[in-house]
Amino acid sequence: MRILLIADIHANWPALAAIPERFDACLFLGDAVDYAADPAPCIEWLRRFATVAVRGNHDHSLAQRVRVRPVGTFRRISAALRPHHYRVLSDEQLTWLAELPVQRYVQLDGYRFLLLHATPRDPLDEYLEADAEQWRQRLEGVQADFLCVGHTHVPMHLQLGAVQVVNPGSVGQPRDGDPRASYVVIEDGRVEFRRVAYDVDRTVCQLKEAGLESEVLAAAEWVLRSGGGARSVGSGQ
Repeated sequence: MRILLIADIHANWPALAAIPERFDACLFLGDAVDYAADPAPCIEWLRRFATVAVRGNHDHSLAQRVRVRPVGTFRRISAALRPHHYRVLSDEQLTWLAELPVQRYVQLDGYRFLLLHATPRDPLDEYLEADAEQWRQRLEGVQADFLCVGHTHVPMHLQLGAVQVVNPGSVGQPRDGDPRASYVVIEDGRVEFRRVAYDVDRTVCQLKEAGLESEVLAAAEWVLRSGGGARSVGSGQ
């Protein structure tokens, strides 16, 4: 069985559309929206193709109309794009985001997967990269072969006892210094990280058309083209 594992699309339809993989199941780990300007086709793709999808912090914030304080690079981009998202998304699409589960167990190909966006301690918001000891602490009570997470926008694979912790990185806004869309294919229990180039110019053009002010647009474009500048731009909020 061929499983596509994706996270953090962030309204970047050109990036999602560039993924060439065939798959038998698709697992989505949250954050379909914010940061780019084309959320509707991303949501519709997920509704059609995702076998299981869970909610990210941006999905939650947008669907619940939580006000974003424009502090820091990423929150400024998010806040600037909220009015555009509410213009282009339907009530049905917002409801779909709001009703996504925070975490899900699923059995596929003889393996048990726990899917969530951040960590088991805080499925929506806790930011934790590849710290093996801290992840061991978060695994208490987890009954799974694979714990699949997103949120950091940085690919990660840890083997901690019987559990593999896998973060596929970000489809729509990588922050590991590589601007290509990042994702994982799991087949016969083997984890393979993959990257694909996409039309960044098209994504930037969509941001311009959304009406972002020049300073915010420049920040968003820099993150997209640099792949986050090798994690030099702050946390994964």
